[in-house]
Amino acid sequence: MSLYRTELRRLAKRRFTRYMSLLGLLVLAAVVVGVFFTNQKIDASQLARAERQADQQYQEQVRWSEQERVNCEQAKAAGTPNDGRYPDDCSMITAPPRESIQAEWFLPSTFNFRQTFDETLIPFAAILALVGFVVGASFVGAEWSTGGMMNLLLWRPKRLTVLLTKLAALLTGILAVTLPAAVLWFAGFWAIATFRGSTEKMTSGAWQSFALTGLRGVALVLVVTAIGFALASLGRHTAMALGGVVAVMVVGQFGLGILLSMASVRFAEAWLLPTYVAAWMQKKITLQDWNSCNNATYYGECKPDTLDITWQQSSVLLSVGLVVILGAALWAMRRRDIS
Repeated sequence: MSLYRTELRRLAKRRFTRYMSLLGLLVLAAVVVGVFFTNQKIDASQLARAERQADQQYQEQVRWSEQERVNCEQAKAAGTPNDGRYPDDCSMITAPPRESIQAEWFLPSTFNFRQTFDETLIPFAAILALVGFVVGASFVGAEWSTGGMMNLLLWRPKRLTVLLTKLAALLTGILAVTLPAAVLWFAGFWAIATFRGSTEKMTSGAWQSFALTGLRGVALVLVVTAIGFALASLGRHTAMALGGVVAVMVVGQFGLGILLSMASVRFAEAWLLPTYVAAWMQKKITLQDWNSCNNATYYGECKPDTLDITWQQSSVLLSVGLVVILGAALWAMRRRDIS
């Protein structure tokens, strides 16, 4: 009998796998339903009303700036201490240009597929990655804790072959859930955009970009699943993987973030793992150092220093992490006693 098919059946028949997969899919469905009911299609009357509100806002800004300019000139003529409230030249106090106040600010929430869909792929990948991590950790962790791994090795004594076959079956199962879920995710948000938003300006380039982002999301799910599997195998218990994640996120991320913030380290987010995960999904994350604006005046324009984190850099980090953790699990499987 094929070991691979046996492991696939074992994975599919585990109640924990079914319940976790179902829970993940229900959460995704809840997100789609929530987005559907919190958005609406914009008609001409709503656009006209938003334009009127934008005009009113602009007129209020004009009146405020005129009043502030008069107050500034009066304070300057009276010799009142400025205290940084007004600029040296009162003529600098002007209303913002009309085009800076956009009618879109006054419109109800609507789902524009071209502008918004790529943002929805981040929670999609995050939810399924969490499911894959927990399922992967429990799949091999239960084998170790119940003695099933020892019994299996009596039948198939090739340790690395057994472990890698389990991993291949696990990734196949997760992929079998992720790909249909991705198709339904695309279809669900296309329906939302059709009935509660807009599907305009969708070009072949936009579809290609969404497809590539979706593929990166699927790859992230598989990588996180493999890491959960490897951690549980390395510690020979599911708790090893779950405890490792808690330690990394609480101690290594929150604690490190607080420490870097207290030390006023430039671009502190560049040392945190979530930044690279976000850059992997969004292709690029631009970090800003607002401390570089300390010398800017209240009325001046601040252009903070920036640092770009790209998906290529994130791919290197994810690949190295996967190779190190999975390599350690394979090494431990080969070198340690099975007992």
